[in-house]
Amino acid sequence: MPTKLSDTVVGSDTLVMTQGGQRPYINLDNAASTPPFQEVVQSVLSYAPWYSSIHRGNGLKSRISTRLYEDARQVVGGFVGASLDEHVVIFGKNTTEAINKLSYRLGLHRKDIVLISGLEHHSNDLPWRAKATVKRIKTLPDGSIDKQHFLFLLGHYQKRIRLVAISGASNVTGHIPDIHWFAREAHAIGARIFVDCAQLFAHRPIDMKRLDNPDHIDYIAFSAHKAYAPFGTGALVGRKDTFIQGAPEYSGGGTISSVTPTTVDWALTPDRDEAGSPNVVGVIALVAAVRTLQQIGFDVIRRHETSLTRYALEKLGTNKVKLYGNPDPAYSKFRSGVIPFTMVDVPSNLVAAILGYEWGIGVRSGCFCAQSYVMNLLGLSRQEQQKMRSHILHYRRDVVPGMVRISFGIYNTKQEIDLLAQALEAIASGNHGEYTVDEKTGQYSPIKNRFYLET
Repeated sequence: MPTKLSDTVVGSDTLVMTQGGQRPYINLDNAASTPPFQEVVQSVLSYAPWYSSIHRGNGLKSRISTRLYEDARQVVGGFVGASLDEHVVIFGKNTTEAINKLSYRLGLHRKDIVLISGLEHHSNDLPWRAKATVKRIKTLPDGSIDKQHFLFLLGHYQKRIRLVAISGASNVTGHIPDIHWFAREAHAIGARIFVDCAQLFAHRPIDMKRLDNPDHIDYIAFSAHKAYAPFGTGALVGRKDTFIQGAPEYSGGGTISSVTPTTVDWALTPDRDEAGSPNVVGVIALVAAVRTLQQIGFDVIRRHETSLTRYALEKLGTNKVKLYGNPDPAYSKFRSGVIPFTMVDVPSNLVAAILGYEWGIGVRSGCFCAQSYVMNLLGLSRQEQQKMRSHILHYRRDVVPGMVRISFGIYNTKQEIDLLAQALEAIASGNHGEYTVDEKTGQYSPIKNRFYLET
């Protein structure tokens, strides 16, 4: 294990060419995707000569691959506090696919209600709309979930509520709800709870707990590419009793026990929910990432990322930079390292472009697949939101409002935040190149584009 956290990932010392010459690349877009751990890449390379098809091959490589793949369920399940006598670990592509799978497997009907919060990623919203009636828990001005409104909805709809689906951490503001409190209240009325752990998995410990605990989490999903293992896999972990019956949403190879021209007998779980050839390499990478996170320890991860978040909130909040969510540095330990902001009189997409082209700083701009949440945080009226929708539908994204988002990984440093602050000060002073905007995409490019993308 490297002695410095910045040495744990591949590419932390990458040099890139910018408008002003060569610079070290600063990745502040970890909420979107993380670079791989060094240990993850080494694990994949070590396994590659042994790769083979799994489950039905008799050769040595096939047997080894099968064992590693199946053993991964225990490793991943244990990492999130699941017990494989009560839970099942289903591997797939990512969080989005996992949520869609769960939406098919719960047997929901239109009369059933799924409660989601107002801060959800589209992936924890749209799948539920297609299967049930969605009701939204309001958010407070700081972007947190309104607990009182949640309790009101539970009391109002009661037994109609089949599921509460919330994020373990917001990909916009970094808000971390008390998921076990929400679980306890949901279970009290007979509902179950799903937690989107895409933004939580690599940053805070997760404990699903046993099903006889009122605070238990029924289902979670996460993506390995947000946890330093970007090799195309993710997982849905949930109650085994949900998946031992019913047909999977995808059928075909690996999902069946017996097939005749007129009958189908489905395989046992989790096989019935993993149609086709699985991403064995991706699962190997995920296991290596889990073990690396365990070796580093969440106490270390939490302290480091909290320190970065507090420092950034102290450093970036100026009369030219408006921070969203809870901007109090003292609150940093209760949130993840995700910070959204806007700049006075400078479009967010332009800010992101300048940071990338001129400073070698990678950030995200826009609405982060959470349009309703961002529009509310920006304080847009219903009329203004409808106007925004019209602009998008007429391919005028250059006038669509949004934010800039920075998000930390365990390898980021305070020195990188210092450089970001310096860059934002330069932008606020107008000290940057000239840019042109593509009205269809809303993306900005320098009029004189030198060096960029050269290596």
